[in-house]
Amino acid sequence: MNKAINSDKIKKKIKCAKSSLQKTMEEIKYDVKAIRERDPAARSNAEVVLLYSGFHALLAYRISHKLYENERYFEARAISQLARHCTGIEIHPGAKIGKGLVIDHGMGVVIGETTEIGDNCTIYQGVTLGGTGKDIGKRHPTLGNGVMVGAGAKVLGPFTIGDNTKVAANAVVLAEIPENCTAVGMPAKIVKREGQRVDDLDQIHIPDPVAQQIKLLENKLGELEEQIKKLNSDKEKEETENADI
Repeated sequence: MNKAINSDKIKKKIKCAKSSLQKTMEEIKYDVKAIRERDPAARSNAEVVLLYSGFHALLAYRISHKLYENERYFEARAISQLARHCTGIEIHPGAKIGKGLVIDHGMGVVIGETTEIGDNCTIYQGVTLGGTGKDIGKRHPTLGNGVMVGAGAKVLGPFTIGDNTKVAANAVVLAEIPENCTAVGMPAKIVKREGQRVDDLDQIHIPDPVAQQIKLLENKLGELEEQIKKLNSDKEKEETENADI
């Protein structure tokens, strides 16, 4: 009886392992396909598999993440650190990454433990998906599907970047950005939404703050002059009335 039970457990474990391996292989094939489609420099699948550091880092992550899910934290972390030294890309095994992530060039990319990345995202070199050090639990950002993060950009904090949003190179994102937007600057501000430029961020026709302040002072000075004229008029009127008496 016990042997039969143990045999069933072993069969279930083998079946689960096969299913997990099959899923991982499908993810890897999809990752290769995504790189071929989005990187015009990729000439063949062999080139991607053998020579692309972004793919190597992602492959190491897929393996380390499986270990992390099975609570084999030391082995998972060891693989991620080895990949970091080999590729210059650091992905914590606890991060959740969907299919089709393209890490282009990749040097200096850092992806934190509680980061979540949707499907078909693109990340360029020098990107940090990190925390601010002020949060507990969920500390890192969530990227929706089809998000692009430009070179050197920093996305810091436990908020969401919406689907198909673009973060410009060297932007610093500290708050949530809706879907289908483009954000630039430090701190990042939305300059396009649904393909349309956001009018309140016109960098050319923005009012001159010095001119505005001068105008306010001129208006205040005019009010003071009117008050002085009124006081002088009232004083003259009072003096005239006293003289008649």
